[in-house]
Amino acid sequence: MADRIAFGRQRLIIAPMPKINLSVPHNLSQEDAKFRVTSAIADCRTRFSGRLGNVTECWTAYTNAFSFKAMGFFVSGQLDVQPGQLHVELHLPLAAYPFKSRIESEILAHARQLLA
Repeated sequence: MADRIAFGRQRLIIAPMPKINLSVPHNLSQEDAKFRVTSAIADCRTRFSGRLGNVTECWTAYTNAFSFKAMGFFVSGQLDVQPGQLHVELHLPLAAYPFKSRIESEILAHARQLLA
């Protein structure tokens, strides 16, 4: 639901940021799944180094909180490597909303291939 802020007689409606929540099942051990995810992240950072900026990551056990800037968009989220599934939560800027479906499809395809 959008937040509403009143300024005198005018109201400003602030739309929530688009959010992606995905779960990808796997049959790997939690440690093997985390290893594959960390390797894929390292590969992406290398391959897309010229297109990514302000990259931060913080692993706590099997959870990675991250953020980065790509194509002028600030993106943040969390990866949670659980036994039997990878949970992906991604917060996108409103300007990226038109690309949300494509981003979801790409993440699902790559995650399924990675964890197969």
